[in-house]
Amino acid sequence: MPFAKTEQAVLDNVPTSVPLTVTVTEAKGIDATLDLTERLLRHGYSVAPHLPARQFVDDGHVGEVVDRLRQAGVRSVFVIGGDAPKPAGPFPDAYSLLQSMEAHQHPFEEIGIGGYPEGHAVIPQEAIELALKQKAPLATRILTQICFDARTTAAWAASIAAGGIDLPIRVGIPGPVSRQKLVRISAGIGLGQSARFLRKQQSLLWRFLLPGGYNPTTLARRLGATAPKSGGNIAGLHIFTFNELRKTELWRQQLLASVPDKEERP
Repeated sequence: MPFAKTEQAVLDNVPTSVPLTVTVTEAKGIDATLDLTERLLRHGYSVAPHLPARQFVDDGHVGEVVDRLRQAGVRSVFVIGGDAPKPAGPFPDAYSLLQSMEAHQHPFEEIGIGGYPEGHAVIPQEAIELALKQKAPLATRILTQICFDARTTAAWAASIAAGGIDLPIRVGIPGPVSRQKLVRISAGIGLGQSARFLRKQQSLLWRFLLPGGYNPTTLARRLGATAPKSGGNIAGLHIFTFNELRKTELWRQQLLASVPDKEERP
Protein backbone atom coordinates (compact mmCIF):
# COMPACT_ATOMS: atom_id res chain seq x y z
CA MET A 1 0.00 0.00 0.00
CA PRO A 2 1.35 3.49 -0.87
CA PHE A 3 1.93 4.72 2.67
CA ALA A 4 4.69 7.13 3.74
CA LYS A 5 7.19 4.46 4.81
CA THR A 6 6.47 1.89 2.10
CA GLU A 7 9.31 2.79 -0.27
CA GLN A 8 12.00 2.50 2.39
CA ALA A 9 10.48 -0.71 3.75
CA VAL A 10 10.69 -2.26 0.28
CA LEU A 11 14.31 -1.16 -0.15
CA ASP A 12 15.27 -2.49 3.27
CA ASN A 13 13.59 -5.88 2.98
CA VAL A 14 12.63 -6.98 -0.52
CA PRO A 15 15.08 -8.11 -3.24
CA THR A 16 14.55 -6.61 -6.69
CA SER A 17 13.91 -10.11 -8.06
CA VAL A 18 10.50 -10.17 -6.33
CA PRO A 19 7.69 -8.72 -8.49
CA LEU A 20 5.58 -6.18 -6.62
CA THR A 21 2.09 -4.74 -6.91
CA VAL A 22 1.02 -1.39 -5.48
CA THR A 23 -2.58 -0.97 -4.44
CA VAL A 24 -4.78 2.12 -4.65
CA THR A 25 -6.53 3.47 -1.57
CA GLU A 26 -9.68 5.52 -1.89
CA ALA A 27 -8.24 8.21 0.39
CA LYS A 28 -4.96 8.72 -1.49
CA GLY A 29 -6.22 8.11 -5.02
CA ILE A 30 -4.46 6.83 -8.12
CA ASP A 31 -1.60 9.34 -8.20
CA ALA A 32 -0.07 8.11 -4.94
CA THR A 33 0.09 4.60 -6.43
CA LEU A 34 1.62 5.84 -9.68
CA ASP A 35 4.19 7.92 -7.79
CA LEU A 36 5.33 4.94 -5.71
CA THR A 37 5.32 2.68 -8.77
CA GLU A 38 7.65 5.05 -10.61
CA ARG A 39 10.03 5.37 -7.66
CA LEU A 40 10.25 1.60 -7.17
CA LEU A 41 10.86 1.11 -10.90
CA ARG A 42 13.82 3.49 -10.68
CA HIS A 43 15.18 1.31 -7.88
CA GLY A 44 15.13 -1.69 -10.23
CA TYR A 45 11.91 -3.44 -9.16
CA SER A 46 9.28 -4.94 -11.43
CA VAL A 47 6.08 -3.20 -10.35
CA ALA A 48 2.42 -3.60 -11.33
CA PRO A 49 0.14 -0.79 -10.16
CA HIS A 50 -3.51 -1.45 -9.42
CA LEU A 51 -5.87 0.44 -11.73
CA PRO A 52 -9.35 0.75 -10.16
CA ALA A 53 -11.97 1.57 -12.80
CA ARG A 54 -14.21 3.54 -10.47
CA GLN A 55 -11.52 6.13 -9.76
CA PHE A 56 -11.05 7.20 -13.39
CA VAL A 57 -12.97 10.38 -14.15
CA ASP A 58 -13.16 10.10 -17.95
CA ASP A 59 -11.56 8.59 -21.03
CA GLY A 60 -8.95 11.33 -21.11
CA HIS A 61 -7.88 10.36 -17.60
CA VAL A 62 -7.35 6.78 -18.79
CA GLY A 63 -5.19 8.04 -21.65
CA GLU A 64 -3.11 10.18 -19.30
CA VAL A 65 -2.45 7.25 -16.95
CA VAL A 66 -1.63 4.89 -19.83
CA ASP A 67 0.84 7.43 -21.27
CA ARG A 68 2.41 8.04 -17.86
CA LEU A 69 2.92 4.33 -17.27
CA ARG A 70 4.24 3.88 -20.81
CA GLN A 71 6.87 6.56 -20.22
CA ALA A 72 7.80 4.99 -16.88
CA GLY A 73 8.35 1.60 -18.53
CA VAL A 74 5.54 -0.22 -16.71
CA ARG A 75 4.82 -3.57 -18.35
CA SER A 76 2.33 -5.08 -15.90
CA VAL A 77 -0.90 -3.80 -14.31
CA PHE A 78 -3.77 -5.18 -12.26
CA VAL A 79 -7.18 -3.92 -13.39
CA ILE A 80 -10.06 -4.01 -10.91
CA GLY A 81 -13.46 -2.41 -10.53
CA GLY A 82 -12.57 -0.82 -7.21
CA ASP A 83 -14.55 -0.37 -4.01
CA ALA A 84 -15.72 3.25 -4.40
CA PRO A 85 -19.49 3.32 -3.81
CA LYS A 86 -20.03 5.49 -6.90
CA PRO A 87 -17.84 5.67 -10.02
CA ALA A 88 -16.02 8.97 -10.51
CA GLY A 89 -16.63 8.65 -14.25
CA PRO A 90 -18.03 6.33 -16.93
CA PHE A 91 -16.17 3.18 -15.78
CA PRO A 92 -18.25 1.17 -13.31
CA ASP A 93 -16.22 -2.03 -13.66
CA ALA A 94 -12.93 -3.50 -14.81
CA TYR A 95 -14.27 -4.54 -18.20
CA SER A 96 -15.17 -0.98 -19.19
CA LEU A 97 -11.71 0.23 -18.15
CA LEU A 98 -10.00 -2.58 -20.07
CA GLN A 99 -11.91 -1.56 -23.19
CA SER A 100 -10.76 2.04 -22.81
CA MET A 101 -7.16 0.91 -22.28
CA GLU A 102 -7.37 -1.14 -25.48
CA ALA A 103 -8.61 1.93 -27.36
CA HIS A 104 -5.59 3.85 -26.05
CA GLN A 105 -3.27 1.08 -27.33
CA HIS A 106 -1.76 0.37 -23.96
CA PRO A 107 1.78 -1.09 -23.84
CA PHE A 108 1.19 -3.61 -21.06
CA GLU A 109 2.46 -7.14 -21.59
CA GLU A 110 0.81 -8.49 -18.44
CA ILE A 111 -2.71 -7.56 -17.35
CA GLY A 112 -4.15 -9.12 -14.22
CA ILE A 113 -7.86 -9.27 -13.42
CA GLY A 114 -9.67 -10.36 -10.28
CA GLY A 115 -11.06 -13.80 -9.51
CA TYR A 116 -13.49 -14.76 -6.74
CA PRO A 117 -13.29 -18.41 -5.61
CA GLU A 118 -15.91 -17.81 -2.90
CA GLY A 119 -18.00 -15.25 -4.76
CA HIS A 120 -18.53 -11.67 -3.65
CA ALA A 121 -20.44 -10.27 -0.69
CA VAL A 122 -22.48 -7.80 -2.75
CA ILE A 123 -22.18 -8.88 -6.41
CA PRO A 124 -24.43 -11.72 -7.68
CA GLN A 125 -22.60 -14.84 -8.80
CA GLU A 126 -24.08 -14.62 -12.29
CA ALA A 127 -22.65 -11.12 -12.71
CA ILE A 128 -19.22 -12.26 -11.52
CA GLU A 129 -19.17 -15.13 -14.00
CA LEU A 130 -20.26 -12.91 -16.89
CA ALA A 131 -17.66 -10.27 -16.01
CA LEU A 132 -14.87 -12.85 -15.96
CA LYS A 133 -15.86 -14.10 -19.41
CA GLN A 134 -15.88 -10.53 -20.72
CA LYS A 135 -12.55 -9.56 -19.17
CA ALA A 136 -10.57 -12.72 -19.91
CA PRO A 137 -9.84 -11.98 -23.62
CA LEU A 138 -8.34 -8.63 -22.58
CA ALA A 139 -6.14 -10.06 -19.81
CA THR A 140 -3.19 -12.39 -19.36
CA ARG A 141 -3.74 -13.73 -15.83
CA ILE A 142 -6.13 -13.90 -12.90
CA LEU A 143 -5.30 -12.87 -9.33
CA THR A 144 -7.76 -14.24 -6.80
CA GLN A 145 -9.28 -12.71 -3.74
CA ILE A 146 -8.39 -14.40 -0.49
CA CYS A 147 -9.91 -17.83 0.13
CA PHE A 148 -8.78 -19.97 3.06
CA ASP A 149 -10.07 -23.27 1.66
CA ALA A 150 -7.61 -24.75 -0.85
CA ARG A 151 -10.19 -27.22 -2.14
CA THR A 152 -12.65 -24.44 -2.88
CA THR A 153 -9.97 -22.54 -4.80
CA ALA A 154 -8.97 -25.62 -6.81
CA ALA A 155 -12.59 -26.47 -7.64
CA TRP A 156 -13.23 -22.89 -8.77
CA ALA A 157 -10.10 -22.90 -10.93
CA ALA A 158 -11.19 -26.16 -12.55
CA SER A 159 -14.67 -24.79 -13.19
CA ILE A 160 -13.52 -21.68 -15.01
CA ALA A 161 -11.07 -23.75 -17.07
CA ALA A 162 -13.95 -26.05 -18.03
CA GLY A 163 -15.87 -22.95 -19.05
CA GLY A 164 -13.19 -22.01 -21.56
CA ILE A 165 -11.11 -19.53 -19.55
CA ASP A 166 -7.53 -20.77 -19.72
CA LEU A 167 -5.68 -17.85 -18.11
CA PRO A 168 -3.03 -18.74 -15.50
CA ILE A 169 -4.18 -18.11 -11.94
CA ARG A 170 -2.19 -16.57 -9.11
CA VAL A 171 -3.89 -17.48 -5.85
CA GLY A 172 -4.09 -14.63 -3.38
CA ILE A 173 -3.18 -15.46 0.21
CA PRO A 174 -2.27 -13.26 3.18
CA GLY A 175 1.32 -13.35 4.33
CA PRO A 176 2.29 -13.63 8.01
CA VAL A 177 0.37 -10.53 9.06
CA SER A 178 -0.64 -10.07 12.67
CA ARG A 179 -4.15 -9.26 13.82
CA GLN A 180 -2.87 -5.95 15.20
CA LYS A 181 -1.32 -5.01 11.86
CA LEU A 182 -4.49 -5.91 9.99
CA VAL A 183 -6.48 -3.59 12.25
CA ARG A 184 -3.97 -0.74 11.73
CA ILE A 185 -3.98 -1.23 7.96
CA SER A 186 -7.78 -1.28 7.91
CA ALA A 187 -7.87 1.98 9.84
CA GLY A 188 -5.28 3.51 7.50
CA ILE A 189 -7.31 2.94 4.33
CA GLY A 190 -10.33 4.78 5.70
CA LEU A 191 -13.41 3.62 7.58
CA GLY A 192 -15.71 3.23 4.59
CA GLN A 193 -13.16 1.39 2.47
CA SER A 194 -12.18 -0.82 5.40
CA ALA A 195 -15.79 -1.82 6.01
CA ARG A 196 -16.24 -2.70 2.35
CA PHE A 197 -12.97 -4.65 2.34
CA LEU A 198 -13.91 -6.71 5.38
CA ARG A 199 -17.43 -7.30 4.06
CA LYS A 200 -15.92 -8.58 0.82
CA GLN A 201 -13.45 -10.71 2.76
CA GLN A 202 -15.69 -11.98 5.53
CA SER A 203 -13.65 -15.12 6.16
CA LEU A 204 -10.54 -12.99 6.63
CA LEU A 205 -12.00 -11.33 9.70
CA TRP A 206 -12.76 -14.40 11.78
CA ARG A 207 -9.60 -16.20 10.68
CA PHE A 208 -7.47 -13.42 12.12
CA LEU A 209 -9.55 -12.96 15.25
CA LEU A 210 -9.25 -16.60 16.30
CA PRO A 211 -6.02 -17.40 18.19
CA GLY A 212 -3.85 -19.46 15.85
CA GLY A 213 -6.54 -19.18 13.21
CA TYR A 214 -4.27 -18.59 10.23
CA ASN A 215 -0.90 -19.96 9.12
CA PRO A 216 0.30 -18.94 5.63
CA THR A 217 2.60 -21.95 5.33
CA THR A 218 -0.25 -24.37 5.97
CA LEU A 219 -2.44 -22.70 3.34
CA ALA A 220 0.40 -22.57 0.80
CA ARG A 221 1.09 -26.29 1.23
CA ARG A 222 -2.59 -27.18 0.96
CA LEU A 223 -2.80 -25.17 -2.25
CA GLY A 224 0.25 -27.00 -3.56
CA ALA A 225 -1.40 -30.34 -2.82
CA THR A 226 -4.73 -29.43 -4.44
CA ALA A 227 -3.40 -27.46 -7.42
CA PRO A 228 -3.12 -30.53 -9.70
CA LYS A 229 -6.88 -30.99 -9.32
CA SER A 230 -7.49 -27.55 -10.84
CA GLY A 231 -6.66 -28.67 -14.35
CA GLY A 232 -3.18 -27.16 -14.25
CA ASN A 233 -4.13 -23.48 -14.45
CA ILE A 234 -2.94 -22.53 -10.94
CA ALA A 235 0.43 -20.92 -11.68
CA GLY A 236 1.54 -19.68 -8.27
CA LEU A 237 0.81 -17.40 -5.35
CA HIS A 238 0.10 -13.71 -4.98
CA ILE A 239 0.94 -12.63 -1.43
CA PHE A 240 -1.10 -9.91 0.25
CA THR A 241 1.54 -8.41 2.57
CA PHE A 242 -0.59 -5.70 4.20
CA ASN A 243 2.76 -3.84 4.18
CA GLU A 244 4.26 -6.41 6.55
CA LEU A 245 7.21 -6.55 4.14
CA ARG A 246 10.02 -7.75 6.39
CA LYS A 247 8.00 -10.60 7.91
CA THR A 248 6.64 -11.60 4.51
CA GLU A 249 10.05 -11.80 2.87
CA LEU A 250 11.51 -13.78 5.77
CA TRP A 251 8.55 -16.17 5.56
CA ARG A 252 8.96 -16.51 1.78
CA GLN A 253 12.64 -17.39 2.11
CA GLN A 254 11.93 -19.91 4.87
CA LEU A 255 9.15 -21.50 2.84
CA LEU A 256 11.37 -21.88 -0.23
CA ALA A 257 14.21 -23.29 1.87
CA SER A 258 11.88 -25.91 3.32
CA VAL A 259 10.84 -27.28 -0.07
CA PRO A 260 12.98 -30.18 -1.35
CA ASP A 261 14.41 -29.66 -4.82
CA LYS A 262 12.22 -32.40 -6.23
CA GLU A 263 9.05 -30.54 -5.23
CA GLU A 264 7.56 -27.78 -7.30
CA ARG A 265 7.98 -24.52 -5.49
CA PRO A 266 5.08 -22.03 -5.21
